[in-house]
Amino acid sequence: MNGKNLVVADDIVVRMDYTLTLADGEIFDSSAAEGPLEFLQGYGEIIPGLEQALYGMVMGEEKDVVLTPDVAYGEYDPEAFELVPTDAFPQGFPLEPGMSLELFDEDGDEPFEAFVSEIRPEGVVVTFNHPLAGETLHFHVKIIGLRPALPEEIDHGHAHTPGHSH
Repeated sequence: MNGKNLVVADDIVVRMDYTLTLADGEIFDSSAAEGPLEFLQGYGEIIPGLEQALYGMVMGEEKDVVLTPDVAYGEYDPEAFELVPTDAFPQGFPLEPGMSLELFDEDGDEPFEAFVSEIRPEGVVVTFNHPLAGETLHFHVKIIGLRPALPEEIDHGHAHTPGHSH
């Protein structure tokens, strides 16, 4: 199943090579380092603007996609910071600026992503801004694999990569 006649559409598992460059020309991320990205199209596994841009692409097709913050990681919110006391983290927890944390709201049922902004003696400053908030993103993408999703992938809303457990 090499996806010769498939196009990128909902319920298709897409394998994609990509390079993400920021407005200043800095390469932020690339599949050259991490390997191709594999995801289930139509389920919000990747940022909205990129997902929209891929519809209808075919095997081997390449495309440049420029995403403004509103369809990428949102605008930068200078208010979106919070000081979390150090003792809220497990003892010896390895905290580093820039690392991603999964926090829960007061009800404890909705996880959301936060990022360590700085570490102070009185606690850890976290931000709810993604590191790429406010950035215009320049993606170069190439479709290298397409296949129909398996029923359980559609059920779970994400691709199952062999050798990766969720």
